[in-house]
Amino acid sequence: MSLDAQNVCMTDTAIYVRISDDREGSALGVARQEADCRALAAAIGWNVLDVYADNDLSAYSGKRRPEYERLLADLGDGRAGAVLTWHTDRLHRSPRELEAFITLCEAHRVEVRTVRAGVLDLSTPSGRVAARLFGAMARYESEHKAERQARKALELAQAGKIGGGGTRPYGYAADRRTVIPDEAAIIREAASRILAGDSLRSLTTDLTNRGVTTVKGGPWSVHPVRRLLLSGRISGQREHHGEIIARAEWPPIITPEETTRLRALLTDPGRRTNRTVRRYLLAGLLACGRCGTRLVARPRGDGARRYICPKGPGFTGCNGIAILSEPIEELIIEAVLYRLDTPQLAAALTGHAAADEETAATLADLQADEAQRDELARAYGGRAISFAEWLAARKPIEQRMEAHRRRLARASRTSALDEYVGHADTLRQRWTDLPLARQRAIVAALLDRATVGPALKGRTKFDPSRVVPLWRR
Repeated sequence: MSLDAQNVCMTDTAIYVRISDDREGSALGVARQEADCRALAAAIGWNVLDVYADNDLSAYSGKRRPEYERLLADLGDGRAGAVLTWHTDRLHRSPRELEAFITLCEAHRVEVRTVRAGVLDLSTPSGRVAARLFGAMARYESEHKAERQARKALELAQAGKIGGGGTRPYGYAADRRTVIPDEAAIIREAASRILAGDSLRSLTTDLTNRGVTTVKGGPWSVHPVRRLLLSGRISGQREHHGEIIARAEWPPIITPEETTRLRALLTDPGRRTNRTVRRYLLAGLLACGRCGTRLVARPRGDGARRYICPKGPGFTGCNGIAILSEPIEELIIEAVLYRLDTPQLAAALTGHAAADEETAATLADLQADEAQRDELARAYGGRAISFAEWLAARKPIEQRMEAHRRRLARASRTSALDEYVGHADTLRQRWTDLPLARQRAIVAALLDRATVGPALKGRTKFDPSRVVPLWRR
């Protein structure tokens, strides 16, 4: 046996296998690659030291490939002196990765062989250029495939067709068309509660406490609930990159109008997004009777909740007003309950029909502006207008759309009262069970603000005359 043949026989090799999309989840693709690589190793007399398998991971996407990283580490440590793979594109679809691999193989004299592309001698200029050509072709194929897939995805979206795979969407069966009644009821409840003023966090907590689970059987958290309610799918609409572009082929669970209002509400920049639990019902609704500054919630040293007029860095108040939270909150709650049963309020909200008409008109305006924006994009795509013209025309359309969304977000205020006007007793019985966010939405639907005056000297009990409410009309 020649010295070269003896060296080949002593070579410890690492087998690397990878497949980008294992739809069946059975790893049969990488198993077939491994079998072919083992057959080649046996034919040339190489000893298989280890197998490195990245299943269902793309080399083009840029995501981490744990087994590939382990392979590089073992090659760098000298544990293996050769690599066997089914084809060069199993190792790399990125020129940057390939160059790093070439540098490593040169430094440690690693041999590379493939089942389909033969020997890659990275120690020679011709071998390296061959590897680079293979890499460039693999990159081209990946980019071309991604381009075709993107075009197909857009085509399906524009036609309102079902696209994609993976886990079924909540509310629909595995065919993505059939509505699941129990899940649809949860979606309708969640949508109506958010539009009525509930917070995402209180809604999510309630779903968890009731044992309502996600498609995978786990508990809900805030972000998935928000994603669900922002989705055009639940109102029978097709999305593409977050934009609703067509009516879908599956049945809706809520109305498109509700989706528009939910999107306006949940994407409103003025909406609270911090995770601190609100403990103050009237935060943001009270004003100082001396300087007009909005009161802030700040407990006393003994922990008693109170509202004060703030003074100091970042505040412009006078520090002249402070009032305990519980008595003023009880006063405002009683006033709200009283107003819910007054004929004046019922009469004012019979203008609810007018308010509904106004909301419908705002929705129509928003949809018209969305259509105009899309038409403008098509004009630019068809080279009927220049990029500068597209930018100039788009700006006023988007400004109008933002104004429409703000109006829709504010319109949700009245829906908090829908079931309680003329039924204050019902609300009184349910009040303590309502989440604080819903209580606040009900109060804010009626109360614009309340001005708090200074306390009289020597008076220690709560004085209702200090509070002057300004009710919404």
